[in-house]
Amino acid sequence: MIRGFLFDLDGVIVDTAKYHYVAWQRMASALDIHFGHEENEQLKGISRVESLERILTWGALTLSEEEKQHWMTQKNAWYLDCIAQMGAEEILPGVAEFLENARDQGFKISLGSASKNAVPILERIGLLSAFDAIVDGTVVSASKPNPEVFLEGARRLGLPPEACLVFEDAAAGVEAALAGGMACVGLGDPLVLGAAHRVIQSFSEIPDPQLLVDSL
Repeated sequence: MIRGFLFDLDGVIVDTAKYHYVAWQRMASALDIHFGHEENEQLKGISRVESLERILTWGALTLSEEEKQHWMTQKNAWYLDCIAQMGAEEILPGVAEFLENARDQGFKISLGSASKNAVPILERIGLLSAFDAIVDGTVVSASKPNPEVFLEGARRLGLPPEACLVFEDAAAGVEAALAGGMACVGLGDPLVLGAAHRVIQSFSEIPDPQLLVDSL
């Protein structure tokens, strides 16, 4: 029986992916590396370190560890500049209502995101108090499709993996959920997220959490 929900952040609760894109593109441009939407799609759900490594590989560029740290710090500063103006209007359709209904129905709720900026984002959009646990890039180090972030979320909720349902917008996230022994609902393109138990376009499609669980 599903008793807990684990939410990815980017692309599920808010669309901060557009801000990551701006920041990564700015960094890549400074390093004279091509970076477009196709490349950006390949960074969904993975850590900042792995994202940088992929971009450097695409550009056939080798940097020292000190230089890598510099560019990760700079990229994050550009990203933080972007999200500094975020507010509740950035919450994706149906999310706030779904979270409220989930709490009313007794479900436990955790975040499971690679982002190291999850807490300030949730604070800015007014949803931090909706979560019983926060598991993000400051807590775990392994990138999806490693299931570490979701397994830790389940542990902090006091639930076994099989009692948790993951919400993800990235193929790597769906793979991580399944690897962790959890059910998964994908948000987005069925062609990309087809391994999930169900794919929806937004939470507005089914605002009743229990009905969604029952449909799996």
